[in-house]
Amino acid sequence: MSLGITLVSHVPEIANGLPKLLDQVAGDVSITTAGGTDDGRIGTSMEKIMNAFSENGADEILAFYDLGSAKMNLEMAIEMSDKKVHLYDTAFIEGAYTAASLIQAGVGLDEIETQLKPLTIKN
Repeated sequence: MSLGITLVSHVPEIANGLPKLLDQVAGDVSITTAGGTDDGRIGTSMEKIMNAFSENGADEILAFYDLGSAKMNLEMAIEMSDKKVHLYDTAFIEGAYTAASLIQAGVGLDEIETQLKPLTIKN
């Protein structure tokens, strides 16, 4: 089983920029992104999220997002995806960075989730 990451942001530049940081610690991890709406505005897109899931080379995906409406679209996309997707309510950058570095190090999902708990954002 391989683990990958999908990043969902309201801003295309954030979604596309964060992998540059993650690549520094996780060059072998499959990271896909969905940023902005279909027409490039601020927001999220179900189609982009579904494409990010399908383009990810991993068997299971750890999904991170920036704001609440991205979470809603992620939840809907997860329902429609054939892949197993885990959704995390963590600080966006810190959660994705932690997960990516641990995946790169060969750490299992249970331990990754333990490491992500302190980064959880309380609603």
